[in-house]
Amino acid sequence: MVRQRLVFRGLVQGVGFRWRASRAARAAGATGWVRNEADGSVTVELQGTFSQIDAVIAALDRGLYIRIEETERRSIPLETGERDFSVRDDAW
Repeated sequence: MVRQRLVFRGLVQGVGFRWRASRAARAAGATGWVRNEADGSVTVELQGTFSQIDAVIAALDRGLYIRIEETERRSIPLETGERDFSVRDDAW
């Protein structure tokens, strides 16, 4: 198990990105959360296997209207006890 924080930039707000992230994470069996940021980016924390995380990212890349121009990706500590994937309120 790993946990990664991803920050997506491009056309990622107002295009169903959070909904698609939630659906993809649940379908892949990953946990975590997604949130719109004030600077127009979207932050996603995903916990699962590398394969599960890669499946979520691939689903986001295939999303209609979504255009990912840049992705920051880094490993962070695991969240013990996390059981689901949630859509968080906007950061602002």
